[in-house]
Amino acid sequence: MPAPPGHPHGARAFLTDEEKANMPRVTPALLKRILSYLKPYRLQFAFVFLAILLSATIGLLPSIITGKIVDEALLGEDLALLIRLLLLAFVTLAASQVIGVLESYINAWIANRIIFDMKNQMYDHLQHMPHSFFTSEKQGDIITRMNTDISGVSGVISGTLASVVSNVATVVTTLVALFTMSWQLAIVGIVVIPLLILPTRKVGKTRFQLLTESQAKADEMNQLVNETLSVSGSMLVKLFTREKTEYERFVAVNEDVTRLAMREQRSGKWFLVLMGMFTQIGPLLIYFAGGWFIIRRVDPTLTVGTITATVALINRLYRPVQSLLNLQVDFTRSLALFTRIFDYFDRNIAITSPPDGKKPNLYRADVRFQHVAFSYTPDKPLLTDVDFFVPGGRTYAIVGPSGSGKSTVVNLIPRLYDVTGGLVTVAGIDVRAIDLEHLRANIGMVTQDTYLFNGTIRENLLYAKPDATQAELENACRVANIHDFIAAQPDGYDTEVGNRGLKLSGGEKQRLSIARTLLKDPKILILDEATSALDSISEHAIQDALEQMLRGRTSLVIAHRLSTILKADRILVVADGRIAEQGTHEELLAHGGLYRQLYETQFRTILDLEADRES
Repeated sequence: MPAPPGHPHGARAFLTDEEKANMPRVTPALLKRILSYLKPYRLQFAFVFLAILLSATIGLLPSIITGKIVDEALLGEDLALLIRLLLLAFVTLAASQVIGVLESYINAWIANRIIFDMKNQMYDHLQHMPHSFFTSEKQGDIITRMNTDISGVSGVISGTLASVVSNVATVVTTLVALFTMSWQLAIVGIVVIPLLILPTRKVGKTRFQLLTESQAKADEMNQLVNETLSVSGSMLVKLFTREKTEYERFVAVNEDVTRLAMREQRSGKWFLVLMGMFTQIGPLLIYFAGGWFIIRRVDPTLTVGTITATVALINRLYRPVQSLLNLQVDFTRSLALFTRIFDYFDRNIAITSPPDGKKPNLYRADVRFQHVAFSYTPDKPLLTDVDFFVPGGRTYAIVGPSGSGKSTVVNLIPRLYDVTGGLVTVAGIDVRAIDLEHLRANIGMVTQDTYLFNGTIRENLLYAKPDATQAELENACRVANIHDFIAAQPDGYDTEVGNRGLKLSGGEKQRLSIARTLLKDPKILILDEATSALDSISEHAIQDALEQMLRGRTSLVIAHRLSTILKADRILVVADGRIAEQGTHEELLAHGGLYRQLYETQFRTILDLEADRES
């Protein structure tokens, strides 16, 4: 049933300016798409609608029976009839309630199954969205669409849809009963309806404005709490000794939230008083009109019982009429909810696996970039005419200034992005013609931004190979020089790493990432600043692990340490979105170009520091 006027939902019975401006365009295609989610449960819906109609019809009987109690049992002084009528009234009330409970249960079941279906569809769709979607879309928006918006569908189905059907059934059956008993009294009762509508809309609009302001302030408070009480935020507050300032900010916002909440609640209380008065006008008018008809003998057939039943029915009529008057708002918000969800469903999955994707053997496969171009947006090219060849089993290092496009180059190989021009081939085959799962299963990446799931060390390692044995886990961790650290923990491999691996240092996370990649045993290896979080001692300790990983694999290494670069078979120098130079360390130094500049400004300094530490 719809919320009563004093309920917060009553204050939501208006569209904001933004909602009016962005009102969804109702089309047959949109309605058909929405109904497609209801179609699998059409039999259950049919039962719900039948139950609503039956409940609305049975719900009339107690009021009608009340009239008979007055006319036949009380005025006729028939005790046996009184008991029978009371029992009948009780049975009809009980039957109506039981049917209502069953209808509510089935309706809730349908709503939750549709949410289940939509969440599965949304999660599967988002899993296949290209990497660019997650780099450009706000994470909060993704979570909102996935959880809040889809969960809101439950309210549309069990609330809006069921409410409309229930209210229409109640209004129609009640009007039929009213006009059947006395059309004159029915008209008197209906005349009062405008008195309910006008104050409801005016007071409701005021409450809605207050509620909107209160929500905005609540959002501001949530943002403040989220920023200052998070791990990083609280540390920043402490380091800059801003505790007092942030407390004063919180008190100011909290005071505004409290003030607005009190104003909204006060307006609601007076509104309830006002509506209580107006809802009594109808019955009073009916009593007056009925009394006039009986006393003046205007309608000889009219009885006291009929007047009593009419009053009961007219009270049953007011609330659903009021709810139906707000149908446009509920309908618009429901459509807007589906439109937001469909917006994600309609996002193109740009990177897909070809229908008959090839599955070549990628062991020691060569990698070739042929005049590759790439851009996130057409007006800002990031890569232009990138051309190089990595022979199978060789290791190529990629160096260049920050922002030159090094990471973008390697991200094109596993198709995190697709080229906008040119060709990337692996084993002589365009990567877009290779089965996507096969391609990515044979590529291992260790990135600078190491990500760990909030779980145990074991769970994070098994993400690479779910059936790995304990011996395999320990062997990979020994090679990555992290086993001794894990073994020293009280829970060993079952140690919790925290959110994003927060309980571990940057070096520990990167070594776990290397161990995880070792477990995957990829044919093609990409290291994107894989040792950036390691100090020289830690890096030196896992050099053997890195060399073992690189051995026999086609590898591309984005590196900032000269010691790593020197071990590469060839060096690619990226600048301004193209391969500016390529060759061995000695050849590039002799050339005297950009690589020599990098060597003199960056690599040489790091090399001297490493030499000092070793000495």
